Amino acid sequence: MVKIRTISVLEAITVRHPVLRFGKPIATCHFDGDIEPTTTHFGLFETDNLVGIITVLENNLDGFEDRKQFQLRGMAVLESHQKMGFGLQMLQFTELYIKNQSGTLIWCNARLAAVAFYEKAGYIKSGPSFEIQEIGLHFKMFKKC
Repeated sequence: MVKIRTISVLEAITVRHPVLRFGKPIATCHFDGDIEPTTTHFGLFETDNLVGIITVLENNLDGFEDRKQFQLRGMAVLESHQKMGFGLQMLQFTELYIKNQSGTLIWCNARLAAVAFYEKAGYIKSGPSFEIQEIGLHFKMFKKC
């Protein structure tokens, strides 16, 4: 049984660290905007075990005039549960959440390895690739609601 629900940032870090910041200090798992009142953290649970996370925050992407924009951050699924459709379930859940918040644009900084995943879900690259120090190449990607 899979369930997605709101979680705390501390719960999100338990998945962020091994997936997105493996081998780095736990402090690198705290992202800008994590504790803002307009930020929500979601966790995907498989039989009461947290196996995936995603953070949604109100944040504007430069170059877009959309009224209400949301950024996806720190989407991660534990390695043991990857390639099972959990990432897509979380993405679809958060897209619906954003639409229900009257969002008009969704965007993210996608790691190079995740670009095809987002493209398959209807996201479009915006601009050239860029490097996030010690993390790797990324692309800004967006989708209209």
